[in-house]
Amino acid sequence: MAQNAGDAALDGRRPVPELHLAGGAAEGSRRPDAGAEQLPPDRHQAILEATKQVAALLKRQGHDFALAGSVAVYAHGGAGSLQHDADFCIRPEDAEAVAATLEDAGLTVYAPPEDWLLKAKCLGQDVDLIFGLAHGPVSTELLGRAQELSVDSVQMPVLAPTDLLRSLLAAFSEHHCDFGAVLPIARLLREKVDWGQIRREFGDAPMPAAFLYLLERLDVIAPQGGDQ
Repeated sequence: MAQNAGDAALDGRRPVPELHLAGGAAEGSRRPDAGAEQLPPDRHQAILEATKQVAALLKRQGHDFALAGSVAVYAHGGAGSLQHDADFCIRPEDAEAVAATLEDAGLTVYAPPEDWLLKAKCLGQDVDLIFGLAHGPVSTELLGRAQELSVDSVQMPVLAPTDLLRSLLAAFSEHHCDFGAVLPIARLLREKVDWGQIRREFGDAPMPAAFLYLLERLDVIAPQGGDQ
């Protein structure tokens, strides 16, 4: 999300314990980081401040987006301390306009080697602008299902619980299968997730099926066919 498993799950291409979606050194910066000198001393609060600033900029310009990753889990009631970055889902066709909005506000925007996101810097914190998830491009439908939630007293759209869990399970593979990082997220969101839909979408895919079986054995969710 230790990395945050939630975020890693979103990209589905790299191991990421703790909800951290994309890592790597930033390259190709175009402007100096705006506001780095005002970085709050608390890393958790610094990430929240960066999240709020970016969300405010996107909302002001009318961009469609949804908060993802570890900060999305926090918005849904997670109690852990944020230690990584802020993640936003945007549509591929909006990426250029979103980058322009952030650059016009003085933020640094990066084009990393990965072709499914842009990276930015805000208040000294990493911000990922994700337009490709493990199960496909970010769509209008996905953003339309986002829920308006308060993030440190600022309202913004946040990925719906079922979509958040779907992205995490889609990231499981033989090379990245950190159930321990996703388990507390599943516990937190279990009453809000459509587990029937999750089962239908993943079918007998081995890694998601194994994780769902673990949730059943731990009494986090009911067995298939049982009462949820």
